[in-house]
Amino acid sequence: MSELSTLDKAKLWLGAAFDEETKAAVQTLIDSNSPDLEDSFYRELEFGTGGMRGVMGVGTNRLNKYTLGQATQGLANYLHQQFSGEIKVAIAYDVRNNSKEFGKIVADVLTANGIKVLLFKEHRPTPELSFTVRDKKCNAGIVLTASHNPPEYNGYKVYWNDGAQIVPPDDENIIREVYATKFEDIKFNGNDDLIEWIGEDQDDVYIDACMEHSLYQNVGRDNLNIVFTSIHGTTYTTVPKALKKAGFTKLDLVQEQMIPSGNFPTVASPNPEEPAALSMAMDLARITNADIVIGTDPDGDRLGIAVRNLEGEMQLLNGNQTNTILTYYILDQWKKAGKITGKEFIGSTIVTSDVFFDVAEKFGVDCKVGLTGFKWIGKMIRDFEDQEKFICGGEESFGFMTGDFVRDKDSCGSILTACEIAAWCKANGTTVYEYMIDIYKEVGLYYEGLINVVRKGRTGAEEITQMMSDFRSNPPKAIAGSSVAELKDFKEQTSLNAATGEKSVMDDIPKSNVLIFYTQDGTKVCVRPSGTEPKIKFYVSVKDSISSKEDFVAKLPKLEEKIAKVKQDLNL
Repeated sequence: MSELSTLDKAKLWLGAAFDEETKAAVQTLIDSNSPDLEDSFYRELEFGTGGMRGVMGVGTNRLNKYTLGQATQGLANYLHQQFSGEIKVAIAYDVRNNSKEFGKIVADVLTANGIKVLLFKEHRPTPELSFTVRDKKCNAGIVLTASHNPPEYNGYKVYWNDGAQIVPPDDENIIREVYATKFEDIKFNGNDDLIEWIGEDQDDVYIDACMEHSLYQNVGRDNLNIVFTSIHGTTYTTVPKALKKAGFTKLDLVQEQMIPSGNFPTVASPNPEEPAALSMAMDLARITNADIVIGTDPDGDRLGIAVRNLEGEMQLLNGNQTNTILTYYILDQWKKAGKITGKEFIGSTIVTSDVFFDVAEKFGVDCKVGLTGFKWIGKMIRDFEDQEKFICGGEESFGFMTGDFVRDKDSCGSILTACEIAAWCKANGTTVYEYMIDIYKEVGLYYEGLINVVRKGRTGAEEITQMMSDFRSNPPKAIAGSSVAELKDFKEQTSLNAATGEKSVMDDIPKSNVLIFYTQDGTKVCVRPSGTEPKIKFYVSVKDSISSKEDFVAKLPKLEEKIAKVKQDLNL
């Protein structure tokens, strides 16, 4: 798009549909010839298949009153098409700057359209919103969050009446309504009589459900030393209360990080996937001699867990490791209770480790796989509700869910299960880390690495597009010393046998801009552009077999070296 057309788009925001504060901010961008003008207006902020996420500010490519209003007006129009009688929507928001104000703007647009709103009084985790949609029999739900993105971001996610994020055909139909909505069509004058405020009472209902679906045996809970941090996020409202209610009495909080703040002042990034985000918790764990360290992201759906390794030092587990431990333990408990009949399944995603196929096979359940994101696990639950029972599910990006009472990743329920496992291990003279090794002895040693290549702005988006195109047109013949055996292209929905050149159709999973390479020795490399950040992601999984703890110690460094070789071979 030329500079002139960008300028023309900006000038449209000086019209009567916009308030004086917005017009003044746009005029300042124009008068100063700010480089932000291009990025603010060169495109429309994409309302994707789950909602939108972006930098806050004025402009079509920013999250603000008008882009939120447009999204909500389009959603309101669609809700009126789909439902008759009273329509109810639950709204929650996280700790990010402007989230509370955005929540009220969204509520006003809905009530201006005659829709009843259940609005949380203060910050609440995303999984509690998912739970509330079902618990309060709402037609939809909205949460204002940008997950673990940097402080300048915010976002908007939409949930349907089953408590899961919107999926086809509803997502596409909502998108159509959103893009058909003009800014002057947005109804901002809300009706507060249609707002029902909710808060602590709903927390109790949600926590009780977490305990019911996430706890199996009460062993040694009062002897487990826990350190927890909400990393300035929403779980200060739920997790400590849930742990204490479940009987985990030895709980130390990172007090500085229990203060909600959209600036996340004590961390560079509020992402529990990154060890630095848990450094203060790790420091406290050394003082308290903690057995387990837990941290959550700003909207409280992801969890990072650190446990003591074979040297007795605290070590952050990756998402696949955490999920392997949780899944194996839960399935083992189901098996011991005689609850596995052959009509149960666990959920995973295409970028997650294939270890979950092996775990599922061991316990005689199915492992269903969807595209990246828990919305697809939520869809699995709905699609098979009357045929198979969902047990648990997870993906590599530090997300897990226990049972189907929440239809999205849920740190609270997952934390309860993780602490139960840690307490049970301690009571039996072992550790969570040693339990993980025992699992790998049973199903094979898998090890994973995530490589993020950041490319910001318009030129960055073009670079990412070109990288995906290059991988399609000139795929690698070998990776880390092993020939590529199979190439799965989820955009083309084809699987290529590299040896024979034969292509087969994969139409059981929707189209997505994702490539997966499998090598002869079982190495898996998945490539996809991030849907929420200016990144292209490379998910690497390597594998081996082990028969002992000593075997694990010897082979893990070799798998780490192999991931480094993958990075080198792909020029990353």
